[in-house]
Amino acid sequence: MSTNAFKFVPLALLAAIMLSLIVSAQSRQSTALDYQRSKYNPDPSAIKVARLHYSGGGDWYWGSSAVPNFLKFVRDNTTMPVDTIERQVKIMDADLFQYPFLFATGHGVISFETEEKERLRTYLLGGGFLFVNDSYGMDRIFREEMAGLFPEREIVELPFDHLIYHSFYDFPNGPPKIHEHDELPPRGYAIIVNGRVVLYFLVESDIGDGWEDEHVHNDPPEKRLEAFRMGLNILTYALLY
Repeated sequence: MSTNAFKFVPLALLAAIMLSLIVSAQSRQSTALDYQRSKYNPDPSAIKVARLHYSGGGDWYWGSSAVPNFLKFVRDNTTMPVDTIERQVKIMDADLFQYPFLFATGHGVISFETEEKERLRTYLLGGGFLFVNDSYGMDRIFREEMAGLFPEREIVELPFDHLIYHSFYDFPNGPPKIHEHDELPPRGYAIIVNGRVVLYFLVESDIGDGWEDEHVHNDPPEKRLEAFRMGLNILTYALLY
């Protein structure tokens, strides 16, 4: 607003405009500060999700934008207090048990040493949850690893009426098909302990790629939405059941 323009504005109105500008600037500054505080000092009660840094030669770090995008979807579409910063953890790390939900993805081999299997079993039996997303090439090898992790339990393919497909959104036909790999239907395998899924392994679906930034795989919006919604179902089940 120019100096000449001010003389045509009543003083009371001018004062109100100036006050509004000051309050708006303070509000923007406060919002920026709140964001910085939440970024570096997240709510200690917020749900923390960690990417599993596994051994075995697979690219555990695959899809750097996936987990942050998914956690933002959870924040924006639920009332869950969720920390949107991606954490990374190894099975033998001291802070493993701070994370109720572990996410693993990649191509190729995931393997666990004997000590890691024992600690991961303790984590899962104590209420933790591991979701493994096969980005491609993990199916046979990881199912063998699942069998070694819980040799006394059967690996089962979850029926489409299982709660994991209906915990937040309804997926009456089971897991969605986000990426085509071998022209096979998507399947969800699980280890169940005392009626509860503790490890869920999703193949021929690849919702993790659907979580990534849009330009990475150029998935259509409806496919990305399906991927986010299926992820929210898994997280909801892991936390509430």
